[in-house]
Amino acid sequence: QVQLVESGGGLVQTGDPLRLSCAASGLTFSSYGMAWFRQAPGKERDFVAAVTWSGSRTYYADSVKGRFTISRDNAKNTVYLQMTSLKPEDTGVYYCAGQYSSGRSWYAEREALRSANEFRYWGQGTQVSVSS
Repeated sequence: QVQLVESGGGLVQTGDPLRLSCAASGLTFSSYGMAWFRQAPGKERDFVAAVTWSGSRTYYADSVKGRFTISRDNAKNTVYLQMTSLKPEDTGVYYCAGQYSSGRSWYAEREALRSANEFRYWGQGTQVSVSS
């Protein structure tokens, strides 16, 4: 069965970096767009960053643009989220998600990669806590 397993979360201080990893199994990883979402206590799950199946295009929430970088290694079936200049408002559970790439236009793909409802596969999440 499909498994997405996140790792790398932890407690850090404001301004510190952190790198999350998500290892995928049970699917043809190179056929899937991948994304990171996060959920703070009492809030909805929000889009953070996404990367297309090939890695050629990436998308970011405005709140993390310039600080976070998403990347993938299709040979290792892994997607990464490099986070720098972390802020207390970055605190939350970070989820990795996978979406089959069905040959949509780049615009439709971009919109789909930003929408949690468009993702079939999810990891269990990893906690990131940023202290002030």
